[in-house]
Amino acid sequence: MPEVFAARRARLRERCHAVGSAAALVTRPANVRYLAGAAPPGAALLLAPRDGAEDVLLCPHPLEEQQPAGAREGGRPDDLLRIRPLGGSLSPEGGDAAVAAAGLAAEEGADSLAVEEHHLTVARHRAIGSVASRLRLTDLGTAVEQMRVVKDEEEIACLRAGAEIADQALGELLESILVGRTERHLALELERRLVDHGADGPAFPTSVATGPHSGRPGHRPTDRRVEEGDFLSVCMGAAYRGYRCEIGRTFVIGTTPADWQIELYDVVFAAQRAGREALLPGTEHRQVDRAARQVLASAGYGSALPARTGHGVGLEIAEDPQLAPAAMGKLDACVPVTVEPGVHLPGRGGVRIDDTLVVRPEADGGPELLTITTKELLAL
Repeated sequence: MPEVFAARRARLRERCHAVGSAAALVTRPANVRYLAGAAPPGAALLLAPRDGAEDVLLCPHPLEEQQPAGAREGGRPDDLLRIRPLGGSLSPEGGDAAVAAAGLAAEEGADSLAVEEHHLTVARHRAIGSVASRLRLTDLGTAVEQMRVVKDEEEIACLRAGAEIADQALGELLESILVGRTERHLALELERRLVDHGADGPAFPTSVATGPHSGRPGHRPTDRRVEEGDFLSVCMGAAYRGYRCEIGRTFVIGTTPADWQIELYDVVFAAQRAGREALLPGTEHRQVDRAARQVLASAGYGSALPARTGHGVGLEIAEDPQLAPAAMGKLDACVPVTVEPGVHLPGRGGVRIDDTLVVRPEADGGPELLTITTKELLAL
C-alpha cells in the first residue's frame, strides 16, 4: 500500500502549505503509523518542506533491531520513505527522533515546522526549538487525527477481521464451563484465544465482570469467582494489523434469569438498538447519544448512565468521533464507531451491550455491524 501512505502524506502536506507551514513533524505513534505504515518505538516522521523531496522516518535504532521486517503487529514502513536511524552526524546514538527531525528540516531549508503540540512535552518542544532556532514552530493540531476519522475499505477490512476474531474467541469461551472460575482467569483465557486466532493481541485490557461488578464500565478483573445466577459481562476487542475493534456482551450464569435481570437487559438492549439505528451519514454525534440515552432515562435509569454512548475506533481503541451529549459534528460514511450503552446498579450488577459498526448510507443497507455475537440474553 505505498501509494496509500504517500497519498495521505500528500494530503497533510497540502494542508500544511495552506496554513503557511513548510514542513511538518509527526510524533504521535498512531499518526506516524497512519502516514508511514509503521511506528517503531520513538520514531518521528518528517514531511519534506518542498514537493519532490523525500519524507523521512527517523528511528532511534535500526529497524532490524526492533522487529523482524514485515512484522504484522508493528507494521512495515512505506517503501517510498527514507528510513534514517539516529547516529553519525545527525544525532548522538539513542537521541530524540523529533529533535533530530527538526535539525534535519532546518538543514534542508525549511523556514517553518508544524508540530503536534498536543503530543509533545514542554521540554521536548523547547529542545526542538533550540536545535533549530531559525525555524518558526507552528501547531499542527489534530490534523492527522481528523484525517483518520473516515476509513478506507482496507482499514475497514482490518477492523472486520479483528471483529471476526473477537467473535470467535468469545463464542468459544461461552461453550466452556464458567462457574467457579475467576474474572481474571477468564480474561486471560480470552486474550490467549484472540492471539490463537490471529490477532496482534487484545485491543485493550479485557474486562470480565461478574455479579455486583457486571455492567461496570472499565472494570478490571478480580479474583471473584463466577456464581450461579450472576450476570456476567465481557468487554473485549482484537487488534489486527494495528486496527482495534470492541465488543461487549452480558449473560446470565447457570439458571433462568430473574425478572429484574430480564427487565434491565431488555431496556439496555432497546437503548443499544436505538443508538445503532441512528448511525447514518449526516446524523449529529450527540443525536446518536440522545437516541440511546432517552430509552434508558425514560425507564428510570437516568442517574446510572455513562458519560458517552460510544466512540470511534481505528488505530486507537478510542478515537473521534465521540458520541456524547455535548459532542459537536455529524457522522460521515465509512466511520467505524462503537455503540455501548450500559447500566450498573451498585451492589446488584448490571448490563452492557457493545458493538462495533461502520456508518453506511441507507442506500448501502445502513450501518454495517462488524461484531455479530448474539445479543440474546443467554443463560450459560
